Amino acid sequence: MQTVLETNTKSSFITDLVAYQKAFYKTHTTKDVNFRLEKLKLLQKSIERHKEDIFEALHKDFRKSNFETLATEIALVLEEIKIMLQHTKDWSKPQSVRGSLLNFPSTNYLYPEPYGVVLVIGAWNYPLQLTLLPAIGAIAAGNTVIIKPSELSANTSAIIRTIVEEVFEAKYVAVVEGGVEETQKLLAERFDKIFFTGSTAVGKIVAKAAAEHLTPVTLELGGKSPCIVDEDADLEVSARRIVWGKFVNAGQTCVAPDYVLAHKKIRSLLINKMSKYITEFYGENPRQSPDYPRIINQRHFERLKQYLQNGIVVKGGETDAEERYIAPTILDAVTWEDAIMQEEIFGPILPVIEFSDLDSVIEDLQYKEKPLACYYFGKSDEKQEKVLNLLAFGGACINDTIMHTANPNLPFGGIGNSGQGGYHGKFSFDTFTHYKAVVKKPFWLDIPLRYPPYKGKLNFLQQALKWI
Repeated sequence: MQTVLETNTKSSFITDLVAYQKAFYKTHTTKDVNFRLEKLKLLQKSIERHKEDIFEALHKDFRKSNFETLATEIALVLEEIKIMLQHTKDWSKPQSVRGSLLNFPSTNYLYPEPYGVVLVIGAWNYPLQLTLLPAIGAIAAGNTVIIKPSELSANTSAIIRTIVEEVFEAKYVAVVEGGVEETQKLLAERFDKIFFTGSTAVGKIVAKAAAEHLTPVTLELGGKSPCIVDEDADLEVSARRIVWGKFVNAGQTCVAPDYVLAHKKIRSLLINKMSKYITEFYGENPRQSPDYPRIINQRHFERLKQYLQNGIVVKGGETDAEERYIAPTILDAVTWEDAIMQEEIFGPILPVIEFSDLDSVIEDLQYKEKPLACYYFGKSDEKQEKVLNLLAFGGACINDTIMHTANPNLPFGGIGNSGQGGYHGKFSFDTFTHYKAVVKKPFWLDIPLRYPPYKGKLNFLQQALKWI
């Protein structure tokens, strides 16, 4: 099947592939839950079989360590498959819901139905996880899927294609590699659902294209996720967790703490401790550390390098264009007006801004775009709840960073400029499922109140409504 498609011209390949999947979906094969589960089991085995190939691909793309690849990519994908294998049968059954007096007597249900043909556009920063996780949810929900990995992480894109083609026929799940041209051709097609992970700017382009066909979209974007460290925080633990969350994957993480807001009483001490942990994690020369990745490409390297002119470098700051290396860096004396504070950093540079009053910080943040994540470090339950209740964001951690994304029982997603919709675990299944509302009524009782003529019925209806 794949060979037949590949013989088509480039211009017609994507159109033919979409039509091919639509025809297969209409056979209702994917509505068989056992069929989905068998394919997911094969996908699980294929990923495990290609584990060394995945290690090699991520190392070529980022110089990422095997440990980090396993922890932040492979393990999360395999865990998602495991969850789907355990629960998809139950999630796929009609769900009984409570009826209403107006429909008495009746039974009421939600019937889960796949959307149909789904497009998943993955991201380059965690190219395996952010591409396959949503695809797994789409498969579990009963859709056919076209996967578009990022061309920036070309080696991982290639291994994703190898894995997918090993398990699926193109009429069911297919990978389309390529760049902007291929993405544009895909977006010109009519899908039943689009899932995109990437920048806010490109997310707007995807949403606009989807709107042409009224296609529902899930957008997983980004933003400047604040990290607030209050005066009563445990600075040792806080520094360690912030440094890990910021510099894992060399800061190329959509939920990384984008900047630190440090209380004036602890700012200097916090900076010292974060500097200490950078050295402890990556050594005196992080360039030589096997655990410190590189920037994805030259364009992003040059963009990030410009930010080093903001504030004062108190740790790091070294660069090497040939290696696309930027040292884990802390900037002090940064202001809200600096260039680094105008857009998401998405790299290993951590600005620190001092504050003296939490209420003022919250007020300032309320006027900024809603971020994908928010982090607060402090011991006061009252202040924790104030941050959680007064600020809008996709997800949050109290006294930690990033780890809310590791719980499949919590949805992962943004709000406003940082995205719309969420996924992971049951939320992934729901994201790729339309729940049909169904009322079933018997013939044995047919209350005449609703039928015309209505003369003499108004008062009775008004009285009845008081009991509803």
